[in-house]
Amino acid sequence: MAWVADALVVLGLVVMTLGVVGLFRMPGVLLQLHAASKAVFLGVIAFCVASTATGDGQVIARAALIAAFLLLTTPVAAHAIARASHRTGHDRAPERDAASGD
Repeated sequence: MAWVADALVVLGLVVMTLGVVGLFRMPGVLLQLHAASKAVFLGVIAFCVASTATGDGQVIARAALIAAFLLLTTPVAAHAIARASHRTGHDRAPERDAASGD
């Protein structure tokens, strides 16, 4: 069971690292928001599932509460940020330079 927990921790770290890379590489606010919100949710859920390997009831209950809290709050927060971005006009991806060929 310890190997499964270790694999889930590594998976969570990889997913969150890719989310950070996506946050800096994506061209627009909405794409950055998508990368960050998915990575945080999936990475922390992997950590929560890995923590259930302890077999302790209190730890499992806390991990379940964290997962439920993230399931409810991550989409709401992402929607609020996207809506604010749209209202201020910052939701458009920056235009690529035509001279560079990108």
